[in-house]
Amino acid sequence: MAMGLASSPRKGRRSRRAAMAEINVTPLVDVMLVLLIIFMVTVTLPAVGVPIELPESRANPVEETPEQVTISIDGDGRVYIGDDAVPVGELPQALTAIERGGEGELPTVVLRGDRGLDYGRVMAVMGELGRAGFTSISLVTDGSVTAP
Repeated sequence: MAMGLASSPRKGRRSRRAAMAEINVTPLVDVMLVLLIIFMVTVTLPAVGVPIELPESRANPVEETPEQVTISIDGDGRVYIGDDAVPVGELPQALTAIERGGEGELPTVVLRGDRGLDYGRVMAVMGELGRAGFTSISLVTDGSVTAP
């Protein structure tokens, strides 16, 4: 407190306050912590390489829309578009035959796969979907009652 007040030897003169020599670092620390949190969140986002929308297993069900296309893969690896089986090797042709929405938009694809499927088979179907231009893919799961 003595630093803040300057004493003058003369009584007739007004006293002036000296400049404060202390820096308040609390706002600086607050800003730096916010920037650190933003940096930590944005660094982890590009780590995801596959641009798909994955629903959580405990999430609320998503509403079905008439524009979406359901693709199912059964336990033997056979692919179905809707209820129609796709012959082996003809998935690319079947995907090009899917109706486009207004202005050439591709519908959302809902991919249903059997629990016992090989991961490579599901990725092969997803690769063909990506090659055909379908970028909005939802993976369907059964709801679970407990957290994983």
